[in-house]
Amino acid sequence: MAQGVGERDQQAVDRWIPRAEVLSLLGVKTQTLYAYVSRGRITARPDPRDPRRSLYAAADVARLKGVSGGEGAGTVLPFDPPAARGETVIQSSVSLVADGRLYFRGRDAAQWAQAATLEETARLLWDTGDTNPFAGLGVRVDAAGGASHRARLFAALSRRAEESPSCLERSADVLRSEAASTINEVVDAVAGPGPRLFFHQRLARGWKMLERDSLHLRRALVLAADEGPDPAVLATRAAASGGASPAGAALAGLVTLAGSPEALTLSRAITWVVEARRDPAGAAARRMAAEGAIPGFGSSRFPLGDPRVGALLALADLPDDLRAVIREGEAASGQRAGFALALAVMARRLELPRDGAADVLLIGRLIGLMAHAIDQAIDGSPIRARLRYVGPRPAVD
Repeated sequence: MAQGVGERDQQAVDRWIPRAEVLSLLGVKTQTLYAYVSRGRITARPDPRDPRRSLYAAADVARLKGVSGGEGAGTVLPFDPPAARGETVIQSSVSLVADGRLYFRGRDAAQWAQAATLEETARLLWDTGDTNPFAGLGVRVDAAGGASHRARLFAALSRRAEESPSCLERSADVLRSEAASTINEVVDAVAGPGPRLFFHQRLARGWKMLERDSLHLRRALVLAADEGPDPAVLATRAAASGGASPAGAALAGLVTLAGSPEALTLSRAITWVVEARRDPAGAAARRMAAEGAIPGFGSSRFPLGDPRVGALLALADLPDDLRAVIREGEAASGQRAGFALALAVMARRLELPRDGAADVLLIGRLIGLMAHAIDQAIDGSPIRARLRYVGPRPAVD
């Protein structure tokens, strides 16, 4: 029996096509395709035959092709598919997770981190072009206080959030300069004032690290800068959309991150690494028997392995006991080490304070959250949400 029109239409809607076919149909580059996916214009899903690759919704590609009108490569086309039920679509040009890789504005983050400083990463994510907002920054005399690195970090950031005006109707360059001076004050609050070195060098000095090891800290900070959409990003963008300054918006995101499942996983991974160094195989077996999982292993976002792990640990010259922590954990859990576990291991390798890995995560992510705040203030799509009241009905007199 011949197919009806409705059946053919449904097949078109349900069809998924590989990347090469999408690029050929649209006449764009891979980076442009990733931008379409990041902004919700094309839906992607893992290829069931090879999860390392992605398939793309043919219906979305057809709509884009229909409205392209000869747009040049790299142009984002004005098509937005309807959001899924309960989903809010927010445009972002900061980062993207695609095909098992993390990209910072189109740059492969794992490759970028091999040589880039935190300042260069900020300039990339903040889209500063040739302008350097970090040039000429000095030391603030009245440094923020606190009993711990984290307390001083939040004190410095909250002070700038209180001092800075709304981001509304302010230029992009002014917002970027304000973000740079805020980061400068935060690093001083954590590391203490001193020579105007690179941020990772100032932090390494504050943590009394060997100078030759500071490159590992630099790599960890850069890799921690962003990892795609999560509640911290949403909180940051919602605050910026409402008019908060870059510092205020980033503070909203950082507080969210500090209480997130990601932070909880990192905290548990820190504890487990300390425990497992004495008996890696035994610790892994005991944890699997008790909980059925080991903290820090496995990732829903990177099911085939987080590319940041190799980028962080490949040149770290880990001692045998830390290598065994990773090896035995992977063997017992059947999962690849995640970024939280890699941060915990690197913190022990660098002999940072016990919670040093968490401090590295917060400082690194602050760069990315600032990027989302600026991106939202300059060119962000409106964030709309409707609260549906389900509480008691008002009393009737």
